[in-house]
Amino acid sequence: MKNLHNGEFFGQTNETLKFEGLTFTDTEYTHSFVDWHYHENPYFTFLLQGNMIEGNKKESYDCSAGTLLYHHWEDAHYNLKPEVFTRGFHIEITESWFQNFQLSKDTIEGSFNIKNPSLKLLTYQIFKETKLNDDSFALTVNQLLVNIFSQLSNQKNNSEKKPAWVKKAHEILHETFTEKLSLHEISKVLDIHPVHLSRDFQKYFQCNLGEYVRKLKVEKSLTILNQYESLSEVALECGFSDQSHFIRCFKDNMGITPLKYRNILK
Repeated sequence: MKNLHNGEFFGQTNETLKFEGLTFTDTEYTHSFVDWHYHENPYFTFLLQGNMIEGNKKESYDCSAGTLLYHHWEDAHYNLKPEVFTRGFHIEITESWFQNFQLSKDTIEGSFNIKNPSLKLLTYQIFKETKLNDDSFALTVNQLLVNIFSQLSNQKNNSEKKPAWVKKAHEILHETFTEKLSLHEISKVLDIHPVHLSRDFQKYFQCNLGEYVRKLKVEKSLTILNQYESLSEVALECGFSDQSHFIRCFKDNMGITPLKYRNILK
């Protein structure tokens, strides 16, 4: 089984950036099949464009644009890719980075699909920062990445304590976020009191209900931003009331306008 070293990925890597124990790669996937392999360091794979299938010893994932995967060091996996342009952004983390921030690289183990929109938006921000690469780059990227690991650790610690409604709420919101939702309707479907939902949602989702829905909409917009010329069409597709609301929410979450982000993605 092939062991890939720091910065190595299958495909055509068009950009590599290294600093302070981190390696970022922007890679076009060119192989229709990649056999079982593993990497010497933990890393995130963030699919920017296209789609693929990734499998590990426990399960496989259908990955489309916007999919965020985490792989622990030396966790074996394989990949299948259809005949479409597929592009991935990787964040590889060495032992020295974990030591610098007093984190254990074994706190988060395994290979898994991260569906939390807050973590995906943080990863989009890291990608944005690698393209801007200004004077505050290192400070911003380290802060974002520490935040990601902090939230992943909290999710792991709370995973066994979650009531049944949390999983159901996650499924419902991910399926219906483009629709107009009300607290009363969601509470009724979950069969819990609106006060209970309002009080405990923050505990399990790290933001309030309205913020979570807006994050899902912005996340969706990032995956289709290059598919539409008109921002109003993107806004409509993602469930925003109008273009100005979309632009405002996008900038609140990403720090730049949708048009500026589209240029970065290109």
